[in-house]
Amino acid sequence: MSEVIKIKRGVDIKLVGEADKEFAPSTPLKTVAIKPDDFHGARFKLVVKEGGEVKAGSTLMYNKDDEAVKLTAPVSGEIVQVVRGAKRRILEIRILADKEISYEDFGSADPVSLDRDAIVEKMAVSGCMAFFRQRPYNVVAQTSKTPKAIFISGFDSAPLAPDMSMLLDGNEKEFQAGIDALAQLTDGKVHLGLNADLPAGRVLSSVKGVQVNKFSGPHPAGVVGVQIAQLDPINKGETVWTITPEHVVIIGRLFLTGKFDARINIAVTGAEVLDRKYHTTVIGAAVKPFLVNNVSDKKSRIITGNVLTGTKIDKDGYLSFYERQVTVIEEGLEPELFGWLIPKPDKFSISRALPSFFQRQVANLTNQDVVYDLDTNQHGEERAFVVSGQYEEVFPFDIYPAQLIKAIMTNDIELMENLGIYEVVEEDFALCEVVCTSKIEVQKIVRQGLDLMKEELG
Repeated sequence: MSEVIKIKRGVDIKLVGEADKEFAPSTPLKTVAIKPDDFHGARFKLVVKEGGEVKAGSTLMYNKDDEAVKLTAPVSGEIVQVVRGAKRRILEIRILADKEISYEDFGSADPVSLDRDAIVEKMAVSGCMAFFRQRPYNVVAQTSKTPKAIFISGFDSAPLAPDMSMLLDGNEKEFQAGIDALAQLTDGKVHLGLNADLPAGRVLSSVKGVQVNKFSGPHPAGVVGVQIAQLDPINKGETVWTITPEHVVIIGRLFLTGKFDARINIAVTGAEVLDRKYHTTVIGAAVKPFLVNNVSDKKSRIITGNVLTGTKIDKDGYLSFYERQVTVIEEGLEPELFGWLIPKPDKFSISRALPSFFQRQVANLTNQDVVYDLDTNQHGEERAFVVSGQYEEVFPFDIYPAQLIKAIMTNDIELMENLGIYEVVEEDFALCEVVCTSKIEVQKIVRQGLDLMKEELG
């Protein structure tokens, strides 16, 4: 039995709008979109044209810096639009899906019998290499590098996070086949992080060939970066790959069937959603079918992902490549007169100056949850950045977060290295952004720092 690692620093933000643990009736799949912006730092070359026909698994683009990494179509159909932005930058490739999906045949194979080069080649040509993100820098993994370990977080501790068993159950064979393939990609271990406080579900509890690590504590215990920091921190010159459990399933399907079968389960969550359920869809699906006649009349924000790290989209937008949920919350458009002076138990804060702090402490002692109905209002504007000690309360890394942020803001590369920038990515600072008194965009700053390090040092 594995030892339980306790995460003490952090905070759970319980929100109204969790999805019911049941699946909604299937909705017709009309259009999907692949968005190059989901793959930060990669430069893609388009190989299809509007009006062209593709199968699921057909190449749409390849990475000009690593041509083995391809983005492939999640469905078969017609390329109806290549959406471009400034300087003709590709924003989306939209595909009108066929009613019956046809697939490219990559051939089935037993991953245990293949060597690393054969597995990488198979996953590269099918588009599965795009599932791996490489640390440091949180970019698409380079096929030429062998990671010292691969990490999978088997639970999500973010607000309104989906239940992993709802996303995975019924895919035991596929997940195991995917793990067998991953084991050939590294000379080290494949780590699977599980929640010590909740059942793991049939898929994750029965898998073999992984190092199971159990974590207990508040968010961000389920963030893969926290798990890496606790088990095998990244030093300069080292490489670690991360991947989500649902993408492991797709890799398993590739080896079992020879098809790039991009079906996933997602949760539709948030206080402004009327009927919150799980849906079976594909990567890059349009979110409109899940939300039509299913959102309140309030002015709302639609997010692909969770409220801490997700991306704002419009009602005609598409699910991002790495996301497993759609969240809809109220826009905080109305300013609060003297809002900071008026104590309100329904206002989330980690500060002892507000009653919600003590309300949470009492709830923890009685094993109850305090559930908030929050909007997007920041309750203030950006102001001078001061060291307040708030970041340290929710940041479970052996790093000085405020000092690292200041080093990034001053472009001090040597200090950034010394303060541990190789160990973190932007999502690791999501809670710091929530509790930040200065209201600065912490995740954006961290991303800028990572980009600078990659540009200067490679």
